[in-house]
Amino acid sequence: MSAAGTLTLIRAYYDAFNAGGPAAMATYLGESVEHHVNQGEIRKSKQSFVEFSARLTGCYKETLKDLVVMANESGTRAAAEFVVHGQYVATDVGLPGAEGQRYVLPAGAFFDVDLGLIQRVTT
Repeated sequence: MSAAGTLTLIRAYYDAFNAGGPAAMATYLGESVEHHVNQGEIRKSKQSFVEFSARLTGCYKETLKDLVVMANESGTRAAAEFVVHGQYVATDVGLPGAEGQRYVLPAGAFFDVDLGLIQRVTT
């Protein structure tokens, strides 16, 4: 995939995120995707990605803004920077109770891309 194709892929992935659909996000992932998150273990399948993302979608209502996506020349690696605008709407496992708390956080992610799909996401 070219750098331009990878940029389009990553933007589509985040468009799906902003639409609130973990299943739609998964259409851009390889079956054995590795999902590295800042909490918990590495998830190593599309199904575990969807399950984790669905739980988060139930607890947090988030929109990503100011998205900037970069890719290497071959399109095999990419990075994204964005600002998360969110609200904590349902209590997440092991965390204090949700009371509608709002937050704005800078964030980023790194990607490996192969065969036209995301094979690794690190946030």
